[in-house]
Amino acid sequence: MTTWTTTPTRPDAPEAATLLREYLAEMVRRWYGRPERPGEVDAALAESPSDDLLPPTGLFLVAHRDGRLAGCAGVRWRPGWAELTRVYVRAAHRGAGGGAALLDAVEAYARAAGADRIRLDTRSDLVEARALYARHGYVEIPAYNHDRYAQHWFEKLLPAGVDDALAPR
Repeated sequence: MTTWTTTPTRPDAPEAATLLREYLAEMVRRWYGRPERPGEVDAALAESPSDDLLPPTGLFLVAHRDGRLAGCAGVRWRPGWAELTRVYVRAAHRGAGGGAALLDAVEAYARAAGADRIRLDTRSDLVEARALYARHGYVEIPAYNHDRYAQHWFEKLLPAGVDDALAPR
């Protein structure tokens, strides 16, 4: 049986930094349809830093599957809502429930923090991500930001009164 665990960590911690570099390398490859070039991942990290994905402005989760480093997700706190970002599962762990584990953890943290909804933006080429969000109750909404890479925007309302006594802390 596969066991997924998620742990809050700093985005500059070694495991988190490794996953963020892998995530951005994949985003570059998929956006341009070619391998990333020297310096492109560093440029992407500088253009879109993750240093706000720690309290009090956000949260960064690292996921392990059966003890092996497997994925990550970040959340930025907004007034009354949360913004999901940096959802990534390593290729070797895809299809084993990691995306769902990350979404469940982020949603529990968001509810515990008082958020009434989660929003995210994504791109057309990230078909698997869009399907994951749709399967988990996220619906497309009009654009809520002007990110130059965003082509689709999603939102999920978080039900009030859900017992978060077991929410990750």
